[in-house]
Amino acid sequence: MDWWTDLDKWTAEYLPDLRVACDEPMSRHTSFRIGGPARRMAFPERGEQLVLLLDHAAACGARPLVIGNGTNLLCPDAGLDRLVVDTSAALNRVEAGETADEATAEAGASLARVADFACRQGLTGLEFAHGIPGTVGGAVCMNAGAYGGEMAQVIQSVTLLLPEAGIRTLSGSEMAFGYRRSFLTDHPDAVVLRAAFQLSPGDPAAIRDRMRELLEKRRTSQPLEFPSAGSTFKRPEGYFAGTLIDQCGLKGLTVGGAQVSEKHAGFVINRGGATCADVTALIRQIQDRVLDMTGVRLEPEVKIID
Repeated sequence: MDWWTDLDKWTAEYLPDLRVACDEPMSRHTSFRIGGPARRMAFPERGEQLVLLLDHAAACGARPLVIGNGTNLLCPDAGLDRLVVDTSAALNRVEAGETADEATAEAGASLARVADFACRQGLTGLEFAHGIPGTVGGAVCMNAGAYGGEMAQVIQSVTLLLPEAGIRTLSGSEMAFGYRRSFLTDHPDAVVLRAAFQLSPGDPAAIRDRMRELLEKRRTSQPLEFPSAGSTFKRPEGYFAGTLIDQCGLKGLTVGGAQVSEKHAGFVINRGGATCADVTALIRQIQDRVLDMTGVRLEPEVKIID
């Protein structure tokens, strides 16, 4: 029996209220606006649904892929022969924590919502995250950061679903955060369920002003008017990827509908109609040219899915 037939029968019997889409275009669920159809995409509304679904999906060979806003993903043009689970649609609650200085959020909550919630509560520490266009789950996985801040500085604990150990809560130190990596880098089958943030008391007006200031910096320096996956490459030690790409004269370099942004060379953008093949070919050209001219090997930050 095909895995999707098995999954359809199982969800109809055990999770009849779970919304599951067939052949759902990934281009609708990634910030690159690229990607063919996922054979099945599920939209759980409760944590219990997510846990049960992932357990059965793994058992039936569905190779589940859990996503949030899809802001760091590049999906193949031919689509995905696997189950994609979207947490952003409903698993996105943001609440006060156990103490006055804490906030908690489910994996599908956008960083902007969490930062706005913290601001309203008079809590500082998440201003840097307000303009990062991802969700809590992805941000925790890659220790997302900007403007001198990163998840490692504010995460108190993360509740995970581990394939062998079940649901487990790890402290911030146990998450082993590093530059664009975490405990989840070495445990890719683990899934973020929720995170608790340790923040500090602050003035809501000052917090809001700082978030607006950082958002304006993004608008003036980054190509937010085009679909992209954010920074295409990780920062090589001792350098900035965008600066190296610019110094190599690659701004505006184009393959099909994909282009090195003329506004910020660290971004590969979709100027219209770009395919996964366009983007991957352009990434390889950038890597080859930068390595040849500077001796620095650029490592993609965007996650290429298969």
